[in-house]
Amino acid sequence: MSKTDSGRCFEDFRVGETLSHATPRTVSEADATLYLALTGTRFAVNSAGTFAQAMGYRRAPLDDFLAFHIVFGKTVPDVSINAVANLGYAQGIFGAPLYPGDTVAARSEVIGLRENSNRQTGTVYVRSRGLNQRDETIVDYVRWVMVRKRDAAAPAPTPSVPTLADAVPPDALIVPHELDLARYDRAQAGARHGWGDYAQGERIDHVDGTTIEEAEHAMATRLYQNTAKVHFNRHSESKGRFGRRLIYGGHVISLARALSFNGLGNAFRIAALNGGRHIAPCFAGDTLYAWSEVLDKAELVGRRDVGALRLRLVAAKDHPCADFPDKSGDAYHPAIVLDLDYWALMPR
Repeated sequence: MSKTDSGRCFEDFRVGETLSHATPRTVSEADATLYLALTGTRFAVNSAGTFAQAMGYRRAPLDDFLAFHIVFGKTVPDVSINAVANLGYAQGIFGAPLYPGDTVAARSEVIGLRENSNRQTGTVYVRSRGLNQRDETIVDYVRWVMVRKRDAAAPAPTPSVPTLADAVPPDALIVPHELDLARYDRAQAGARHGWGDYAQGERIDHVDGTTIEEAEHAMATRLYQNTAKVHFNRHSESKGRFGRRLIYGGHVISLARALSFNGLGNAFRIAALNGGRHIAPCFAGDTLYAWSEVLDKAELVGRRDVGALRLRLVAAKDHPCADFPDKSGDAYHPAIVLDLDYWALMPR
């Protein structure tokens, strides 16, 4: 009997089953420093303990997307090790801040299955939840992924596609109870605009570009313990659809979020992930640009110091945002690689 595990294929999943993922991971300040080095993120709350403590945090929390990627990475061996592509996200809620010293664990529930028409692959829908050592939820989200079949002739399950909300309602957003933004220092944050300075429909060109490096991507993806073959095995992927390794979509999300600092520097916390799609693949050598649109604004019950912006973050490769002058964001233009919809918290 083989002692190795080649991972699940589409026909191995059952709707309703729960997957408990290995391996618990204790995070540290080194994780935060390495993430900064690999993405260039500049948000002050994740960069300076003194800044974070002035807001009420115990210390500087890890970046919200770093927390997301660590949880995501834990799900890969059980969900998407044999994936062709990660297709989308929905209904993500960010809960307790993740601090250095916390231990992250994850589990998922299979909530939908649908075989694709080519019978070579199928789409698997899972709800994944990351928890700390106190069993507090760090992040809870839905994703769907295209997974290879082991045997094209294997019988398909009855299609079951979950109904997903278009967005997380503002009253479901979690503001850490310890936060008080009365001492939020916009000068130290490097951005002067607050919640009241943004208008629904406003579009922001984040101006800067960043080129994806093969080595940095590989290191980032290893940081998350993401073992998906499409990101690492150049030998096997040379025989695949694209003939080369794919850049992990989460790395694209993090780079685009880092670029968004220029224009949204006070969007200090990701509160929810409403939805998102990886429109086209990215490869090493591509240069990313990004722009954002304010889709909505929300006051938060009982809070006069903080509000929420619903933002659409669009990333394009090798095309500055000036190439899309109306910022309408044709999602099917070949340059567009990411279309992400999320709620961010910002001081009022």
